[in-house]
Amino acid sequence: MSEQPTDAASITDDPRRWLEDVTGELALTWVRARNEETLSRLTGTAGFEPLRAAILAALDSTERIPYPSRHGEHLYNFWRDEAHPRGLWRRTSLESYRSEQPRWDVLVDVDALADREQENWVFHGAQLRQPARDRALISLSRGGADAAVVREFDLSTREFVPDGFTLPEAKSFLSWIDLDTVFVGTDVGPGSLTDSGYPRVVRRWRRGTDVADAEVVFEAAAGDVTAYATHDPTPGFERDLVGRAPTFFTSEEFWLRPDGERVRLDVPDDAEIMLHADWLLVRLRSDWAVAGTAHPAGALLAARFDDFVAGGRDLTALFTPDEHSSLEDVSRLRDRLILNVLVDVANRLELCTPPASDPAGRQVGWTHTPLAATTEPVSVDVVDTAPLDGNEFFLDTTGFTQPSTLSRGVADLPAGVPDLVSCKTAPAFFDATGLATEQFFATSDDGTQVPYFVVGPAGADGAVGAGPVLLNGYGGFEVSLTPRYSATVGLGWLARGGTYVVANIRGGGEYGPAWHEAALRANRLRAYEDFAAVARDLARRGRATPERLGIVGGSNGGLLMGVMLTRYPELFGAIVCQVPLLDMRRYHLLLAGASWMAEYGDPDDPDDWNFIRAYSPYQNLGDRPVSALPPVLFTTSTRDDRVHPGHARKMAALMRDRGYRVEYYENIEGGHGGAANNAQSAFSWALAFEFLWRELG
Repeated sequence: MSEQPTDAASITDDPRRWLEDVTGELALTWVRARNEETLSRLTGTAGFEPLRAAILAALDSTERIPYPSRHGEHLYNFWRDEAHPRGLWRRTSLESYRSEQPRWDVLVDVDALADREQENWVFHGAQLRQPARDRALISLSRGGADAAVVREFDLSTREFVPDGFTLPEAKSFLSWIDLDTVFVGTDVGPGSLTDSGYPRVVRRWRRGTDVADAEVVFEAAAGDVTAYATHDPTPGFERDLVGRAPTFFTSEEFWLRPDGERVRLDVPDDAEIMLHADWLLVRLRSDWAVAGTAHPAGALLAARFDDFVAGGRDLTALFTPDEHSSLEDVSRLRDRLILNVLVDVANRLELCTPPASDPAGRQVGWTHTPLAATTEPVSVDVVDTAPLDGNEFFLDTTGFTQPSTLSRGVADLPAGVPDLVSCKTAPAFFDATGLATEQFFATSDDGTQVPYFVVGPAGADGAVGAGPVLLNGYGGFEVSLTPRYSATVGLGWLARGGTYVVANIRGGGEYGPAWHEAALRANRLRAYEDFAAVARDLARRGRATPERLGIVGGSNGGLLMGVMLTRYPELFGAIVCQVPLLDMRRYHLLLAGASWMAEYGDPDDPDDWNFIRAYSPYQNLGDRPVSALPPVLFTTSTRDDRVHPGHARKMAALMRDRGYRVEYYENIEGGHGGAANNAQSAFSWALAFEFLWRELG
């Protein structure tokens, strides 16, 4: 364990602050020098180029599943491959989609657009006007940053609309109301953004007017994370909602009545709401006692919307968690719901049908019908539904060694399980013969049982054998890590004889809100204790030794990697730290960092800094002997406008100054994902695996 850092006053005196100047010439000169050093050491090996090419071929493969999004009679898809590295936004019919070679109608060729406009466009999605589906609001990012340009697109002419709804580059939101009106939040000058850099003001913007002159319908506080608005286009149930998010996990939402009056939806501040026809769904993050009934955190409740806003509190529990289960997701069909439940990180899907009258005219309450369940370590997820069109749904089934299968079902029958028809199956990109997957539980410092998955070469008794091991984790923001097929991990690690491990540590969502909140703020160390417990459990079971155990994580997982480096270096042989947070003394002052204070705490509050400083990697590196720390590869992106590249830059510079073994690579493009296209992603991952095999193999 590291020594405690020095006092807060000395910590703020940072001689490497100049590396926070994202595009400053001095900082970029340092970046280019580090990139050159790292590339000379990692890309010149005999294995690098074949690995990079193999990963890119998998990412570009035309045999991949083109995942659909239903809008009316069309299935939409965004596609990248070797011929279209920036991608195609396209559509087809269901009949064509189910054929061997679908006939795609290309709407936007992003490569051609980028060439024509001499811009490095990265497609950030399209929002169709519903239910007409005649126009779309298309977001385009320069180099993959979160900030994007928005343009209105005519789906009939396949052209951007001259003088249509258009926004310059910013972190914006738009929501269609009707053909000539949208809700908008964007940067229109001083006071229009929160301290976190997101929209503070909601406006109702009418076609042909200046966005800065649009009617203001709602304002958040400057210290809030963001303000927002949505329009529910469900025929017969059209409603407008506006709200503010004071923190990353809390909100205050209002029904914006047609007469302009705002009606507060009186649910707990940390609850999530969803509209479903005439129903209001409430997903709890904390316990809620209402109308004489106590509902636990993680529950899903339903009430008639009109009754609820009128003061009624007749709530039905559609899901109640227990110590082994949590609600992972809720998907809406036209008149039913699909609940995706995790039971010890295994999926269980069920159809949930609202009350109706039976043939005898008697009222029947909400009913639940099993849809899909897993006992093996695979994941089943709802890919798409189209609640405005019907009860169609698409499911994706995948596992660490099982390529995805996409299935389609239609839940139109009043009872029974709908038939699932396989639509597409992804190819295998690596040979999984002889690989086995197991789930174990490690005991953390406070006795908590922490699940983790292990996949690798099977031993004679069917158990996963020992060998070079790569451990991945995240542990934050209620994000769950479930079994997924990854051609990248398969080609770069499993196919070469490595063992891959995924840790479901606290801070994630694998066991619902309580699992997340157990590692919030002052309890953050529990996530790191959990991850270290998994590493020790691997050693106890004879599955890994420290010198052959590598770890990898990005974003909040990059912070996890930094803490492992500075608190538990003796457990690991190499670390890959991607787009990380590392300087927790200043994270809230850099880009979107202020929006995460509900997760980590406020470093400017002495009480909060007291627990943050105990793990902040940049302040806890210490002066150990060079041999005491494992080698580290930091990767980040200049265009990451979510997690500032200064975190990785400064940590790498500090380690270099103290003589530690460190590699550094910064992609000039890529945003928070670290790559703007498949080629950049393949290159970055090949670097990571080459580094890991050099140190562990």
